[in-house]
Amino acid sequence: MDIQLKPRPWYVRYLLHMLAGAVFVAVAGYAIFLAFAPRQVRFDAGEHGIAEVAEAPFREYVDVEGVVGPIQTVRINALEGGFVERIMAEDGAMLQVGDTILVLSNPELLRTIDEEQAEWENQQRNYREQEIEMKQRSLTLRQQALDAAHQMASLEKSLKQSREECRMGIKSRAEQEVMEEDYDYQRRKAELQIQSLRHDSVCTLLKREMVDANRKAAARKFARSSGRTANLVVRATVAGQLSFLNVALGQQVAAGTSVGEIKVLSEYKVHTSLSEYYIDRITMGLPASIQYEERKFPLRISKVVPEVKERNFPCDLVFTGERPSNIRLGKTFRVQIELGKPETTLVIPRGDFYQHTLGRWIYRLLPDGRTVRRTSIEIGRQNPQQFEVLSGLKAGDRVLVSGYDKLGQFEELVIDAD
Repeated sequence: MDIQLKPRPWYVRYLLHMLAGAVFVAVAGYAIFLAFAPRQVRFDAGEHGIAEVAEAPFREYVDVEGVVGPIQTVRINALEGGFVERIMAEDGAMLQVGDTILVLSNPELLRTIDEEQAEWENQQRNYREQEIEMKQRSLTLRQQALDAAHQMASLEKSLKQSREECRMGIKSRAEQEVMEEDYDYQRRKAELQIQSLRHDSVCTLLKREMVDANRKAAARKFARSSGRTANLVVRATVAGQLSFLNVALGQQVAAGTSVGEIKVLSEYKVHTSLSEYYIDRITMGLPASIQYEERKFPLRISKVVPEVKERNFPCDLVFTGERPSNIRLGKTFRVQIELGKPETTLVIPRGDFYQHTLGRWIYRLLPDGRTVRRTSIEIGRQNPQQFEVLSGLKAGDRVLVSGYDKLGQFEELVIDAD
C-alpha cells in the first residue's frame, strides 16, 4: 500500500524564483540609486574655478591684438619714363619733402623738347608777322579815311562856291547838278571808308585777342614740355621713411610706374581685425585704449572696412592723446575697444562652463559647501573677463566656472575635496 506524501508549501516550491526576483529588484534599485543619487567626485579645488556672483560694474568691450603701422603710406611714382641713372636714397632713409630719391635719363625726351622749342619759336615769328600785318592794314585804312575826309572838305568848299556862282548866273544849272552828284558820290564813298575802318578796328581787335590767346597757349604748352625734364628727378612728396625702393641702376622705368613707398611717421595708427559678430556695433569714433607698462593710452576708431573675409573685418585706430614712448612699426599691443558705457549689473567671471553648457546652465554650490546643483541661467552680454547674468542666480551665489570637461552633466554632484 502506497503512502500519500503531503504537497510542499508554495513558498518552498517558488523559493528560487523569489530569491532571483529579490536579487533583480535589489540590483535594479541599486542601479536607479546610482543613476539619481548624488555622485562623489574627487577633484583638486585648483582645477575647478569657484567664483561668487556679484553686483559689479560691467564694461562691454572687445579685447584684440593690434599692430602698429604708419598713419599714412604714400607711393612714389615716376612721372616720366627713362633709365635709372643715379639712386640717391636707400631703403629706410628718412626723407624731407623735395629730397631726391633717384635720377632718370631720357635722351628721346630731350630731343622731343628741342623739336617743340623750335616749333614754338616758329609760331612766335608767325604771330609777330600777323600783328605787323594787322597794324599795317589799320594804318592804310586810317590813311584812306583821312584822305577821304580831306577830299570831302575840299568838295564841300567847292560846292558852296559853285552854288554861289550858279545863283549869280556865272555857272549853269547843269554844271551845278554835276557838282552836286559828284559831291554826293564822294560823301557816300567817304562814309563807306569810315565804316570799313570801324569794322576793321573791331576785326583787328578780335584777331589780336586770338593771336594773344594762341601765343599764351603755345607758351604754356612749351613750358609744360620744358618742365618734363624736371620730372626725370624723382623726389619725396612727403616727409617720412623710405620703406622700399624697387629699382636698380640702368633699369628702364615706364612713366607712372611705382618705384617705392614712403611711410609717414609723424603719427601712428593701430591696425586690427575683429570678428564679424561685432560688425554692426563697430563704428568710426568709438573709444578704445591700450594698457602698457601700467599706463592707459587712449585711441579711437578712425576707419572701418565693412567687408568680411574669413569671418573677420579690419579696422584702424589712432591715438587721441599720449602714446607709448617705445612705439615702433610692427609692434603689437592688446587693444580694448569699448562698446558702451560701464553699467552695474550681475556678473560672473569667464570660464569654460560657457563652452560646455552654451550658457544655459551652471553648477551652483549649495549652502553646505560640498554639493553643487545644476541651475538654469540666462547669459547676456560678455567681455573678455566677465559674463552678464540675466536670470537664474543672485548676488552672493557661488558657482563653478571652470573644469567642466571633468565633471560631466548631472543634476547634482557631491564634491569630495579629500
